[in-house]
Amino acid sequence: MANTKRELFLKRRLRVRNKLREHAGDRPRLSVHRSNRNISVQVIDDVSGRTLAAASTLEKDLGVAGKNNLEAAAKVGAAIAERARKAGVEEVYFDRGGFLFHGKVKALADAAREGGLKF
Repeated sequence: MANTKRELFLKRRLRVRNKLREHAGDRPRLSVHRSNRNISVQVIDDVSGRTLAAASTLEKDLGVAGKNNLEAAAKVGAAIAERARKAGVEEVYFDRGGFLFHGKVKALADAAREGGLKF
C-alpha cells in the first residue's frame, strides 16, 4: 500500500486512456498535460501517430505565457478548438490523463467545446 503519488497518477492515467480507447473508434485524441506553471494540449491521431494540432501557455501569441490559471486554460482551449477545426477535426475524445476533471482541465474542456469541438 506504499504507493507514491507518482505511481497513483500513472495508474490513473493508464486506466483513463485504456477506457477511452475502447470507445474511441477512429477519432483523434485531445490529450491534456498540466504542470504547476503551464498547461498544454494536443490533438493526436493514434492511428498514424501524428500530432494534428497543439496549443500551450508557452506560446507568446496567446498572451498568457507562463501562466497557469483558469483564464489561461480557457484561452488554450479556445485556441486548440480553432486549430483543430483548421486541421479538419470536428470530433475528438478527451484524454485528461491522470489529472482530475475539475479546475483548469475543466475550463480547458469547456472552452474547447464552445469553440466547436465535439466530445
